[in-house]
Amino acid sequence: MHKNKLYLFLLFACFVGYSWLLFSLQHEHEIQSQEFTVCLFKKVTTVPCPSCGTTRSVMQLSHGKFLSAILINPFGILVGLIMIITPIWISYDLIQKKDSFYTTYLKIESILRKRKVAIVLIVLVIANWIWNIKKNL
Repeated sequence: MHKNKLYLFLLFACFVGYSWLLFSLQHEHEIQSQEFTVCLFKKVTTVPCPSCGTTRSVMQLSHGKFLSAILINPFGILVGLIMIITPIWISYDLIQKKDSFYTTYLKIESILRKRKVAIVLIVLVIANWIWNIKKNL
């Protein structure tokens, strides 16, 4: 993916993420309940997906409850970090006319394409999925 398309995509994704987070915080009581879900996989199968609970986890992070966020879904920590770091880093690049974010993205992408790294990450996702099913998210 070219730099400008990547930056535009990620900024749009962060905008959507922050919009969803604001909506969720305004409807926190309904979101925290076990019955509420926007997950299509869970609605069809009644089984939570690996990312189920990520919104609730990010909401806990926004309240400063780090441990609670991890216990709901560790993916929330990753999503929260991406939502904080990405817009700042891309803005820095755009203002300074640099491509440090893009260069780092390409390095991370090449690492993630390595078979051993991919296998470890897939195992972690499956383990998180099993944990989500066990927690009945």
